Amino acid sequence: MSGNVSQTHAARDGLDTAWTGDNNEWWDWYLTLADNGGDDSPLLELVEPPALPEPTADELEALLAEAYPVTPEQVAAFARDGFVKLQGVLPPAAVSRLRRLLTEHLAAGGRDRPAGRFTSDELMWTQSADIAAFVLSRRLGRIVADLLGAADVRVYHDNVLAKEPACGRTPWHFDDHHFPIDSQQVATVWMPLQQTPRQMGPLSFARGVDLHQLVDDVPFSTKDASYDRAVSGAFADAQVSVEDGPFELGEISVHSSLCFHTAGPNRTTAPRMVLATTYFADGAKVVPSPTLVSGEWQQFLPGAQPGEVIDTPMNPIVS
Repeated sequence: MSGNVSQTHAARDGLDTAWTGDNNEWWDWYLTLADNGGDDSPLLELVEPPALPEPTADELEALLAEAYPVTPEQVAAFARDGFVKLQGVLPPAAVSRLRRLLTEHLAAGGRDRPAGRFTSDELMWTQSADIAAFVLSRRLGRIVADLLGAADVRVYHDNVLAKEPACGRTPWHFDDHHFPIDSQQVATVWMPLQQTPRQMGPLSFARGVDLHQLVDDVPFSTKDASYDRAVSGAFADAQVSVEDGPFELGEISVHSSLCFHTAGPNRTTAPRMVLATTYFADGAKVVPSPTLVSGEWQQFLPGAQPGEVIDTPMNPIVS
């Protein structure tokens, strides 16, 4: 069963309209739906990670073309839990390069990055060949294809997600609610660009790919944190296991669009920067009726129409 928002739920919950703002306005709105509980603890003093000597162009090209060895145990864990964390996908030097590229990208775009903000941008790969080398890499695409059991995967879109110091929680959600892709073979690579302790708000996962069924009848609110609180309460009552551990440098997670996840506040003095890229199995279609929580989906699937197979130049095969 797909978790895509049904027309009945969309009408009931006020989601049966299109988003009219930009992507950062969407995030500004979306984070207001998280229950933050008034956390005003002192921020942990952290400094920006030091720049490391970057790999040469030839070294990076070879690395990103090489398949990461996904094991049968990891495939089984992904199918069962809805997510998997993989260590050593990129060496620290490559991660350092990517952090520099994305930091420069945000600065070049004139992005205001005040404390407490969730700063984002997307489709960077269309603007920078250096960033595209990562987003469109076989290294990442093949990981997702292997975990999904798909012959090939396409890019939906990339995101730089900078949770600035003192930024609050990301609410509990699952991406099948958001993505206008009519398939369960969709997954997101979440790649932190620094060591990410718990205080920085790493991505956290509810263990169980079918947990969306537990909260399927919870009304989604576009105005307050009631949905986030209800999901959190339901998971607590059901004693759902949550993976909320830190990320090492070079470690990534891959989560299914059916996996419920959240992220804590950034209670440190350094920004939590992440490259998040979503991929989907070749042959997937656009859902019949995208909703408010799909955001600016038309720019990610330009020209693709509801009900049609997705095959646009903005969604290349990368595996």
